[in-house]
Amino acid sequence: QVQLVESGGGLVQPGGSLRLSCAASGNIVSIVTMAWYRQAPGKQREMVATAQGGATNYADSVKGRFTISRDNANDTVYLQMNSLSPEDTAVYYCYEQIKSTPWSAKGYWGQGTQVTVSS
Repeated sequence: QVQLVESGGGLVQPGGSLRLSCAASGNIVSIVTMAWYRQAPGKQREMVATAQGGATNYADSVKGRFTISRDNANDTVYLQMNSLSPEDTAVYYCYEQIKSTPWSAKGYWGQGTQVTVSS
């Protein structure tokens, strides 16, 4: 069994920064993909950033402001968020494709963490 535990959300003023963390634990052989998604009230969940191998990908709305990074030694993925605006307010979820055996990967979601950008 694998668990993803997120932390780091909260209330921040416009222009501020937050760093989200997502730690994976359990039966982990390797982590294939690490990603962050978000869901604002009344909207569909959307991809924010992904990291697979040495490549990263970002939604256009966060390019230049958000950075995804991974600590392979601790099976943790981070999302550094700078220059936050009220439009970034959402519940943020980490998503990972994890191999618990060498032959197949399965997707897991974190529990979500609320990010609110408001003055």
